[in-house]
Amino acid sequence: MSLIQVGLMDKTGQVDTELLQMVAAALNVQVTRDLPQFWNVQATVIPLHTKKVPSGVWPVFLVKSLPAGEGGFHLDKHNQPFAEVIATPGNDGWTVAASHEVIEMLVDPTGNRLQSSISIEVVGQKIQDGDGQFEYLVEACDPCEADDFAYGIQGIAVSDFLTPHFYDPVVTPGTRYSFTGALTGPHQVLPGGYISWINPDSEEWQQLRFIDPSEPPQIVDLGPATGKSLREWVHTKNRNVGLKTTRYLSEKGLKPHIVARIKKHREHLARIAEKRAALYPSR
Repeated sequence: MSLIQVGLMDKTGQVDTELLQMVAAALNVQVTRDLPQFWNVQATVIPLHTKKVPSGVWPVFLVKSLPAGEGGFHLDKHNQPFAEVIATPGNDGWTVAASHEVIEMLVDPTGNRLQSSISIEVVGQKIQDGDGQFEYLVEACDPCEADDFAYGIQGIAVSDFLTPHFYDPVVTPGTRYSFTGALTGPHQVLPGGYISWINPDSEEWQQLRFIDPSEPPQIVDLGPATGKSLREWVHTKNRNVGLKTTRYLSEKGLKPHIVARIKKHREHLARIAEKRAALYPSR
């Protein structure tokens, strides 16, 4: 498999250059260390400091805003993937959003990957397996996308992601269903997350949304798909419904206790880096 290179570019002109480099480095660790343990992906992430996108690079643009109803994932006129993430100074939510978009681009570059597995239904207030079979859209972060389930790399918050075992028929001991272990079984959706599928009985799309942990999840009909890619189309259906989407994380930010923990770690690493630099001869 050829190596994929992802580039992180700030188009807002407001993101601190050092922070951009730190986020790109953290995402590079995630896609070289964590992701390949479960998904057949070979990739690197680099910061792009100019308005140039080198040939072969899949860009993730940090932008000030997005049009209403537009999500982070896109295909360009040559059907090559790119993403846009809202980045606001002082708001760390965009780092999880960028991680989310990078992972999902790498796992499903065209936004059309489907995985057949047992159907799910909501009985009472619980999600459980049904009797049928669904074709699930492979969105590697959506079932566990809320900031509650993010983890840190080098003082940067990044998104949890599911493993291929998420589509297994049954729970097996010792199996990881998401990288952090937040998902504890197949077909599980955590609060703030969602999952989409095509129902073969109706040939139309449906989605399970788990918006509020105090309320039961709900299944909604999305109708027939239209647009460039399934993932891009699904994103248009999730605007302002309360899910912890990448747009939500970028605009609302991380929870205060998560921000405090991540920033404390980042500051600690910065002090260590300064002390290490002082060990070397200055010339």
